Amino acid sequence: MPQKFYQEFKLGILGGGQLGRLLIQSGMDWNINFSVLDPDPAAPCRALAEFHTGSLTDFKTVVDFGQSCDLITIEIENVNVEALKALVQQGKKVYPQPEVIELVQDKRKQKAFYQESGIPTAPFLLVENKAAVEAQSAFLPAVHKLGREGYDGRGVQILNSAEDLNRAFDAPGVLEKKIDFEKEISILVARSERGEVATFPAVEMIFHPQANLVEYLFSPAALTPDLAAEADQIARKIVSTLNMVGLLAVEMFVTRDHKILVNEIAPRPHNSGHQTIEGNITSQYQQHLRAILNLPLGSTGLIQASAMVNILGEAGYSGLAQCSGLEEVLNLPGVYVHLYGKKMTKPFRKMGHVTIVDADAAALKSKASFVKQKLKITA
Repeated sequence: MPQKFYQEFKLGILGGGQLGRLLIQSGMDWNINFSVLDPDPAAPCRALAEFHTGSLTDFKTVVDFGQSCDLITIEIENVNVEALKALVQQGKKVYPQPEVIELVQDKRKQKAFYQESGIPTAPFLLVENKAAVEAQSAFLPAVHKLGREGYDGRGVQILNSAEDLNRAFDAPGVLEKKIDFEKEISILVARSERGEVATFPAVEMIFHPQANLVEYLFSPAALTPDLAAEADQIARKIVSTLNMVGLLAVEMFVTRDHKILVNEIAPRPHNSGHQTIEGNITSQYQQHLRAILNLPLGSTGLIQASAMVNILGEAGYSGLAQCSGLEEVLNLPGVYVHLYGKKMTKPFRKMGHVTIVDADAAALKSKASFVKQKLKITA
């Protein structure tokens, strides 16, 4: 921990979205000064920190931004890695390390890393273009993913049969065997500069059928002790093999024959960890700060079982955001609403989330369903 931490230390964040906003809210408790770079002048972080408008992928912009920061972190992977490498050469600390971000930016490199490191993952083929996918009809059913710049369901196509091949991307990507899974889970794992590692209990994610992003999340996931231990060990192996500093989200499939397969990783706070603010002893945001500042990692134990509901922009509405149902939702005990400060809504845009805590599993699911039905973001 630098001696000037309390008064003069400045932590830079590349990306000014909701993850950065929640990270800043957590860091305020420790008097951390933040500086944020984002291309959107109306980004959610704009009023909470020193804010700079600029491209995250422009070399000079990122290097210039980093000059006044003591440490730089990310809340989105689509950043200029060469600029971050240049900042490291100048003596700046960048966590997660640029090489880790570079790996995660390309799903092709991710899959190769799993294979080389003995990490269980779905069978896959690397494909260069649409023609290469069309030549692999015998591999179907499969999921075709763009190698780069796909996120939140974008850049993903499910190809069940030869009739679907016309939807394949004409760009480098990965063709993965479609997995017959029982559930999708996520484990957050943190690793500090000193090498301390801590994992959060696994959570179960239920995805929106159209938007292909998390709609509900339940913590802890309903897993056998053996499967929970296996998933935990896989997450620890990945973060340690990468030698990464920071917080890593590891998304996994639990197959119907009770195997764990890694789907994707994200080296930052993650949508699958929002509920830790109220549901766990240490939140994912404070844990990320502890890891990158080389402070002792916090306890990840559960305070109470919890659920998280993503609040998405309603289909058919684009424009100035309007919120309805807030009073009805806040009338329920154990409900915590987090709105992200996004002025404009559009279909399926992440506008906020709600955490629900309740010792009773049935009540938890009932409240989550009520929140989903009542709290609406329209225009």
